[in-house]
Amino acid sequence: MRIVLSGFGVVAQAFTRLLEERGAELYEAHGVTPRIVAAIDRGGAAVSDRGLSGEALLGAKESDGSVAGVPDHGARGIDAISVIRDIDADLLIEATPSVMRDPGPAMERIKSAFAHGMHVVSVNKAPLAVATPALLELARYNRVEFRFSGTVGAGTPMLATLRQISRGDRIERVRAILNGTTNYILSRMHDEGADFDIVLQDAIRLGYAETDPSADIDGIDAATKVVILANVALGRPLTIDQLRIEGIRDMSRERVESAHSRGMRLKLIGEIGADVGVSVQEVPADSPLNVGGSLNALSLSLRYNGEVTLIGRGAGGVETATAVLRDTLDIWDSVGERA
Repeated sequence: MRIVLSGFGVVAQAFTRLLEERGAELYEAHGVTPRIVAAIDRGGAAVSDRGLSGEALLGAKESDGSVAGVPDHGARGIDAISVIRDIDADLLIEATPSVMRDPGPAMERIKSAFAHGMHVVSVNKAPLAVATPALLELARYNRVEFRFSGTVGAGTPMLATLRQISRGDRIERVRAILNGTTNYILSRMHDEGADFDIVLQDAIRLGYAETDPSADIDGIDAATKVVILANVALGRPLTIDQLRIEGIRDMSRERVESAHSRGMRLKLIGEIGADVGVSVQEVPADSPLNVGGSLNALSLSLRYNGEVTLIGRGAGGVETATAVLRDTLDIWDSVGERA
């Protein structure tokens, strides 16, 4: 399987290491030999029809700051669209950062890959926030696979869980903690009585939040994941502009203490049911949704099986890379079944 990596940040680097570590295992278990034939970042690209070694890519990124520094195969000033257009590859992994205010460039890369017969695995949430139904339809039209399980829950298989459960039961309501940054902030405010601004700065310093944390604390990141869950698992063709969204930017210590005094905890909950959106809600202290730190949780109300909850880490380079690998193998298996 010939792979193009669009973006070579934390997730793509972790994925590259996984391929290096598990290459023999993947061939033995699945009959697949993933081969990175191109990698693109802001500095340029590295391209080789015969495949690029993970060692060379990682070494160039560390020493040169860009994959363009790969000896003999790197070049500066090459854009992703031209690489996608010119290379013979089977799969595009769209691993650039999710820029919610400008999903256009990532969407163009995905659409270009579809048009050139490439399957796509995306961990970039921005195109999915505004065009999940259209992208799914475009993939079907081009007879290619489109997977993005790493966009929700990182390595915790939230989308796969929803798909599997919905095959035999009816999901009547979804409530989920989908953003580790806000969960970390609210957990600290409850546990320590700390002020929002202080905990937010700690979250930025520890790397839980970006320098501009707006997408997290304003509920946009969680809302994007609600859109993805609704479209893929529940067949509700939503875009982010249709959701009611509340964040935690104005969260006061008094509001936290009031809930705490009544045995409740405040959580930023993404909900899909009669209502769809993101809001701050009170949950009982003994609720499965009362997870601490940066954990994520997915709670399902099922018609026949009652309540089911999945808990796991919802972020991290290695964790998300495992989801990318899972999607890659799913595509390999799906294409093999059709052959």
